Amino acid sequence: MGHVDVSGVTYLLPDGRPLLLEVSFKAGPGVKAALVGPNGAGKSTLLRLIAGELTPADGRVTTGGGVGVMRQFLGSGTVRDLLLGVAPQRVRAAVAAVEETEAALAAHDDEPHQLAYAQAVADHAEAGGYDLEVVWDVCTTEALGLPYDEVKGRSLATLSGGEQKRLMLEALLRGPDEVLLLDEPDNFLDVRGKQWLERAISASGKTVLLVSHDRRLLAETADRIVTVEGRTVWVHGGGFAGYAEARARRRERLEERRQRWEEERDRLRRLVHTLRQRSAHNDALAGAYKSAVTRLERFEREGPPQRAPKEQNVRMRLRGGRTGKRAVVCEELELTGLLRPFSTEIHYGERVGVLGMNGTGKSHFLRLLAGEPIAHTGVARLGARVRPGAFAQTHLRPDLRGRPAAEVVMAARPMTRNEAMAALARYELAPAGAQPFETLSGGQQARLQILLLELSGATLLLLDEPTDNLDLHSAEALQRGLAGFEGTVLTVTHDRWFADDLDRYLIFGADGLVRESAEPRWDV
Repeated sequence: MGHVDVSGVTYLLPDGRPLLLEVSFKAGPGVKAALVGPNGAGKSTLLRLIAGELTPADGRVTTGGGVGVMRQFLGSGTVRDLLLGVAPQRVRAAVAAVEETEAALAAHDDEPHQLAYAQAVADHAEAGGYDLEVVWDVCTTEALGLPYDEVKGRSLATLSGGEQKRLMLEALLRGPDEVLLLDEPDNFLDVRGKQWLERAISASGKTVLLVSHDRRLLAETADRIVTVEGRTVWVHGGGFAGYAEARARRRERLEERRQRWEEERDRLRRLVHTLRQRSAHNDALAGAYKSAVTRLERFEREGPPQRAPKEQNVRMRLRGGRTGKRAVVCEELELTGLLRPFSTEIHYGERVGVLGMNGTGKSHFLRLLAGEPIAHTGVARLGARVRPGAFAQTHLRPDLRGRPAAEVVMAARPMTRNEAMAALARYELAPAGAQPFETLSGGQQARLQILLLELSGATLLLLDEPTDNLDLHSAEALQRGLAGFEGTVLTVTHDRWFADDLDRYLIFGADGLVRESAEPRWDV
């Protein structure tokens, strides 16, 4: 049966600093546990430790039932490569052996190479490779609508992010591994995909540990919450609905215990001070003085209880500026091959959601408004004094690759390094100031992109899935920042929690029609 047991695990960063310190928790058979916490706290690292990809400096991790892993970021290659990437290690090794012996046999067709190839084929069958291909046929049919043999050589570049994620999830949920480690499984999925994922996880008998920032997904699937913060973890045994209250109560308890410890230490120090003074004039008190010193030393040696974790303090200052009444005007706008002609106006100050299934043209629409050369007919015009600023969903920013975060900020607006570090600190990014953009976590990259929007002076924010990689606190900070933004917001989102905060919605249908709605709709 699938299970995970993490006991006293410590993991050190390359510079020797502990990222995780004496972490312990368990997830038994069939448990659905969500890992939450600030970006960069170590959630993905913890998954890699459980998967056996990293070695802890101390402690141990034990698992049972085989471990299947979904990475946060998408890969490259073919459909076959993707499915092999989430297959059990024994299958991957068997496939590699078949390919190696097959190539050797093609070069030297003799008895030893024939026997080696035959053995590799037999080992592949014993490892379950052929059985797994039957499962893959179901997976590709469900995710792509075609059997495995027809799509196995297809380049992943021809699949959307949502199709790749759905295919990986189908393979893991139907595969033999009984423990699944899912890092941001809902990224790139549209709402229908998220709803499918919620049902699939809930119905699965597998043990699932998932990292996600989708508050609705957490509420629907997790039966316990494992919070990674302050270099350790703590477990809320209930679902997401009671998590905020449980976290607040825990913080109060930790602060109270710390306060009581400090009060007791102060009392013992005063006692030692008093007895030292009195024993100087009264030998009868010398024993009491020594006893008090010993008690104080023992008390301080045992150390204080755990501090309450430092609360995140992400402070977004999205200012914007006054523009003309019509921020965006579309007249018979048609995106070639995606959208039928439609007309709409978006007025200054509106927060408009762009909703719809994957592949309906939502991102292309935002990219067109941002000034990219997207094939279209009709008119898409920005109003007076409207300056667009775009947030890219995939975080693929060749212009930022290889550049440390602090230098990126300094280039966005003339400022000193100290000013850049202060700006990064407002976004909880100062410790990552020297890191190149591509080495930041998904959430750190997202916050840096939002900071760049702040510095750009944009008056029209074009946000493509801005909350996908933000931790819970940062997503809430973004919502507060947008509430105070003096400008217009147009956002593509599949985050149902986030969408509820918007004013109105453009619904991009699978039929190519664009509909307007006062309420979010996910059924078109």
